[in-house]
Amino acid sequence: MFLIFALTSISVLAVITGFIFMQGFPLIADVGLRDFLFGTTWEPTRGQFGIGAMIAGSLAVTFGAALIGIPVGICCSIFMAEFAPGIVRKIFRPAIQLLAGIPSVVYGFWGIMFVVPFIRNYFGGPGLSILAGSIVLGIMMLPTIISISEVAIVSLSHTYKEGALALGMTHWQTILAVQLPAAKSGIVAGVILGLGRALGETMAVIMILGNATALPESILSPVRTLTANIGLEMGYATGVHRQALFATGIVLFIIIMLLNIIAQHLTNRGDMIE
Repeated sequence: MFLIFALTSISVLAVITGFIFMQGFPLIADVGLRDFLFGTTWEPTRGQFGIGAMIAGSLAVTFGAALIGIPVGICCSIFMAEFAPGIVRKIFRPAIQLLAGIPSVVYGFWGIMFVVPFIRNYFGGPGLSILAGSIVLGIMMLPTIISISEVAIVSLSHTYKEGALALGMTHWQTILAVQLPAAKSGIVAGVILGLGRALGETMAVIMILGNATALPESILSPVRTLTANIGLEMGYATGVHRQALFATGIVLFIIIMLLNIIAQHLTNRGDMIE
């Protein structure tokens, strides 16, 4: 019975993957992989399907979100696991879970009302920009990173901490030199899932990035991500245009797979070094 359920889940994933590749691959073959990936002109009505600018926009926003979300998330997980009193922990955990349950459109609305005007007034530009998207997506990453990283740290055997303290290490030295390396698999998993949330987010980025199909010139430039492109145009796309959107989904699928492979490689390499 369990084998059947497992095969069913894998089969669903295989069907979805096969459908996306069947719909999008003919367009890539016709346009050419190089022109499709590195072309910077997206004009489906004229037969130009270059998604290079959207790939750059997706990577820029995800990188900016990582710079904000990863350090804050890991530090918060350390605080929750090692320093927070019991009453604080009881308040913080439901609050973090509440952040995870907030719909992305609410994050986008908050970004439009507060983040975008702040950037426009104090940094210049239209406000709808990479910086705005990075801030909002960085916050959206936090619940995933914090929850998984905290569990990874708390789940460690007490012998790690007790042994380090017995050898004369301070509490901070124990955390940085012993506990974090020992919990790195769980922390890396949380980071990868957080990056996947940022890379795959659609509604919030549609609302706050400006959706300009051009290469970004700075963090204050408006951009369009791969997911936003699919979300904005799939409703009315037909024919070759629709195939191009499925091809965009293929690229997004491959990027996420590469991200997971790199994370797995880094985790396995760390285990071999130890």
